[in-house]
Amino acid sequence: MTIFEQIDPDLLYPDSDGKPMADNTEQYRWIVLIKENLEILFANNDNVLIAGDLLWYPVRSRLITPTAPDVMVVFGRPKGKRRSYRQWQEDNIPPQVVFEILSYSNDTKEMDRKLEFYDTYGVEEYYLYDPESFQLDGWLRQNNHLNKVWQLDGWFSPRLGIRFQTGLGELVIYRPDGQRFLNSLELNQRAEQAELLLEQERQRAEQLAAYLRNLGIDPDNLP
Repeated sequence: MTIFEQIDPDLLYPDSDGKPMADNTEQYRWIVLIKENLEILFANNDNVLIAGDLLWYPVRSRLITPTAPDVMVVFGRPKGKRRSYRQWQEDNIPPQVVFEILSYSNDTKEMDRKLEFYDTYGVEEYYLYDPESFQLDGWLRQNNHLNKVWQLDGWFSPRLGIRFQTGLGELVIYRPDGQRFLNSLELNQRAEQAELLLEQERQRAEQLAAYLRNLGIDPDNLP
């Protein structure tokens, strides 16, 4: 056993890089929007892990600096709590899809390093969005490398099945069923509307049953 194997892994591979999840409200809004809508999209698939700002260690080496994608999606790994994503403890499966949301503090050197990291360690799809300029950039793995996707307006993610619309200003993302990604307020309003419709249907059913009883017809024993 080497000296590194004797040291507590939590000391060798800490669960935080000391950086904040977001630098501003717009960056945070987009991280939450994408992460939570993907959670909803894959809610019934127990083997799709979706995480936000989770530190990813691709290899068991202190020489490789980890990174924390704003949102990452891992097919083939169970949902559940993670303090970090140590790939050697996850059947050596890398995140297949990652999202980054640009903030004021991100510089070109940092984003180039992230692209190189994702290219090196097996990411299949990488999307980078700037909420200030509304610019979306994307890369798709082909011939073992991430290659730039030059037309993203109307683009469907091969892994996620979601569609990106970039031609009308701010990015809009659609689920495979055509529904737009919604924020928490919109999701709550939609849930309230669904509950209201169900209540209206229940009341109509009760009124119909009462009408039939007045006619001497048992609504529970209709032919």
